[in-house]
Amino acid sequence: MADEWHFGEGWTPMLVEQIRSESRNIVSVTLVDPDGQAVPAWEPGAHIELLLPSGRIRQYSLCGDDQDKTSLTVAVLHEPAGRGGSREVHTTALVGSQIGVRGPRNNFRLAQAHQHLLIAGGIGVTPIVAMARALERAGADWRLVYLGRSGEMAFMAELRDINPGRADIVETDRSGRPDLAASIAGLHSGTAVYCCGPASLLADATRLCELAPADLILRTERFAAASSPGPAAVAGDESIEVELARTGQTVTVAPDRSILESVRDVRPDVPSSCEEGYCGTCETRVLEGTPNHRDDVLGAAEREKGDTMMICVSRAHTPRLLLDL
Repeated sequence: MADEWHFGEGWTPMLVEQIRSESRNIVSVTLVDPDGQAVPAWEPGAHIELLLPSGRIRQYSLCGDDQDKTSLTVAVLHEPAGRGGSREVHTTALVGSQIGVRGPRNNFRLAQAHQHLLIAGGIGVTPIVAMARALERAGADWRLVYLGRSGEMAFMAELRDINPGRADIVETDRSGRPDLAASIAGLHSGTAVYCCGPASLLADATRLCELAPADLILRTERFAAASSPGPAAVAGDESIEVELARTGQTVTVAPDRSILESVRDVRPDVPSSCEEGYCGTCETRVLEGTPNHRDDVLGAAEREKGDTMMICVSRAHTPRLLLDL
């Protein structure tokens, strides 16, 4: 198991206090400070990175109570065909061990709005349950549509306990898919819509919000790459030079390679997780040059600012980049 001195810069050691089954294929993981100190403050929609004993880095949304200062809780879907992170959490005896934690970070915040519609599909419920809890505590006007297959839906009891009148929980293999079009078409202007789940659900929610007569605030978060993600290399890409500011090394990124792949030739320790542009683990500060953003993490303002990028998929509009590596 990893010990504190193995975590490295930026990682906080936390103790795995509990792992609990939440559905047939989802467990929750509760983390506490080893010395009993308060955990970092966070807001609904936030996620943390975990450095697992194997060295794998994975991101998980926080699903506990943001007012609880004693622990952090995430939920992990077991993906047998995945790259090993979820299998490690589900099958390794982690309780009582320390793992590294980095964050929280929030790209999926609650908006200032008079009404809120929460849409969750499958494991996408993890940030949504924290949002529902916070909205209910604040006395906000909110509704939830949560869909998934029977036996695989986590936190059903918690959501009903928060406010059963506001939670529409649909087991799609028994009841079919809910009518999202009707739910969205009836919203008033200024309503905030939040959607987290598979790419098909996000695409449906985005399309319906664009078609809605009202002016809506749409916020989405995906746990997998978009169905047509911005690739690291596309036709017309040219070689670029990437200089690493901390070491002075320069690498040439060929058209058919990502910046991450090329940087790892000289810096194999550069962290990453999804390597498809949706998790944010490889985010790197840009000191010079103009990035060509192809990720699903940064918002419009962050892209316009141009001082950070996801090096697993993004490239450059300029022949050279100077990165804070």
